[in-house]
Amino acid sequence: MKIKTAKMSYEEVLALPVPAHEKPVKQRFIFRVLLAALSLWDLWATHFTYRMIDMDKLDKDEPCLVLMNHSSFIDLKIAIRLLCTRPFHIICTSDGFVGKRWLMRSLGCIPARKFMTDVTLVRDMVYAVRELKSSVLMYPEASYSFDGTQTPLPDSIGKCLKVLKVPVVIIRTHGAFARDPLYNNLQLRKVRVSADVEYLLSAKEIEEKSAQELNDILQEKFTFDYFRWQQENKVRIKETFRADGLNRMLYKCPRCKTEGQMCGQGTKILCKQCGKEYELTEYGYLKDFNADMQEVDKVSDHEQKWQEEQREGYLETKERNFTHIPDWYKWERECVRQELLDGTYRLEVPVTIYMMVNTDRIYQVGEGVLTHSRRGFHLTGCDGKLDYTQEPLASYSLYSDFYWYEIGDVISIGNEKVQYYCFPKESGDIVAKARLATEELYKLARAEALKSK
Repeated sequence: MKIKTAKMSYEEVLALPVPAHEKPVKQRFIFRVLLAALSLWDLWATHFTYRMIDMDKLDKDEPCLVLMNHSSFIDLKIAIRLLCTRPFHIICTSDGFVGKRWLMRSLGCIPARKFMTDVTLVRDMVYAVRELKSSVLMYPEASYSFDGTQTPLPDSIGKCLKVLKVPVVIIRTHGAFARDPLYNNLQLRKVRVSADVEYLLSAKEIEEKSAQELNDILQEKFTFDYFRWQQENKVRIKETFRADGLNRMLYKCPRCKTEGQMCGQGTKILCKQCGKEYELTEYGYLKDFNADMQEVDKVSDHEQKWQEEQREGYLETKERNFTHIPDWYKWERECVRQELLDGTYRLEVPVTIYMMVNTDRIYQVGEGVLTHSRRGFHLTGCDGKLDYTQEPLASYSLYSDFYWYEIGDVISIGNEKVQYYCFPKESGDIVAKARLATEELYKLARAEALKSK
């Protein structure tokens, strides 16, 4: 999928008219039928099945809030198949409206800005359920999972449930991530996909519980590990490209601690600095490839060089061995948090800058530098005309993505008026680290703010 873009100067983009807010419109039945028809092929290809749990508690015409985990591009097609018998609105990231605003509104989509407090969005959701008598589909994680585990939920979700005052339904998918993980360059695997549709909370139960209690319930429901699911269910992925792009997520070598030198290709991921190599097996495990090679006395040039440097004392490091990808990603998170605590974390990278101020196009406005530190984000560029800062408490996570609309890996920051899309220029894999740092920095800054009160 691609997106409409255009080159324009920074000043010209700022001068563009900003569209006025429009309330959601009733989803047209014909479009719902069309969406369902367009979803059939992928669902047929994955032998899609589903299971209903306590859904008899929901009246046929009763509006509800549907919360769904976010794994891959097939998620929306699954939701359409499961919800096509009732009118529903879809909370969709604002850039999804670019070049097709009328169509998206007719389909029932409501624009939202990721990881930001959005009072207008809540008002639109209330309007949809109360005035339009329509259900609302929302992905509360707001972004695809990088490592197949849950991403942070907003603290405001419990309060949102209490404002809406409608039942809550949960959709959880199985196999969607294994079929099309974000890191893998949109290459589809042959995996069966299924889903559970569960009636979770009635309007009365929501009224009786506190916002924090609701948050705790949802946090439990949105706890998962899809690599573990693959292993436990013995789901075999035979495609030889299954490790392509894995370095985007596993960017730090567990042996020499070098960042940005990992290379995921074929079925293996290799550190180009020290030669450490893993194989991603057909059942989702990481296998130490170096150990197998050493057994037959085959050591790579990188491996031999690393061993010599270690003996000579050039490297002081304790090697970590991982068999489970989420464990590696969790270790990277711990490393980032320690950098933040030590005051050594800093990202400074040249970027190509795009902007969104309306839904006509995404505008390429020039080059710049994106910096991230304990103070938050700082974006400068466009010959000195652009100077934007974003504090740590502005967002609990980061809108970062791999191969965004087939342009490239992206880091997106911004506010209710403008969104900046920053594409790093040949600087290694930093998108995943930037997201981890944003999440950990938010936790630290929030703790400091609460302590100072």
